[in-house]
Amino acid sequence: VQLVESGGGLVQPGGSLRLACVGSGFNFSAAKMRWYRQAPGQGRDLVATITSDGGTTMYVNSVKGRFTISRDNSKNTMYLQMDNLKLEDTAVYYCRYVASRDYWGQGTQVTVSS
Repeated sequence: VQLVESGGGLVQPGGSLRLACVGSGFNFSAAKMRWYRQAPGQGRDLVATITSDGGTTMYVNSVKGRFTISRDNSKNTMYLQMDNLKLEDTAVYYCRYVASRDYWGQGTQVTVSS
């Protein structure tokens, strides 16, 4: 199993980024997937989840209305569209797949700064 995130970077407040997570080595199209983030000095927190068919999504309150989780099972890829970014969104963003054990990607850094 491998998860590879990309799309992070430096953006000003109010800006946008789109993160991607490519999964391999498992049946991606049958997997519920999750985005997490870890701010400096903090724990790793759930951001959003998406069911295997993309039909049901969930967001934590702090990102509702600003972030959109989606997936393209034909590309084994999950996305996180992040709009109206705030300073407090600065973190390393990870994707997670749970099977008999937890699998995490290496993370992608998102820095929101003026």
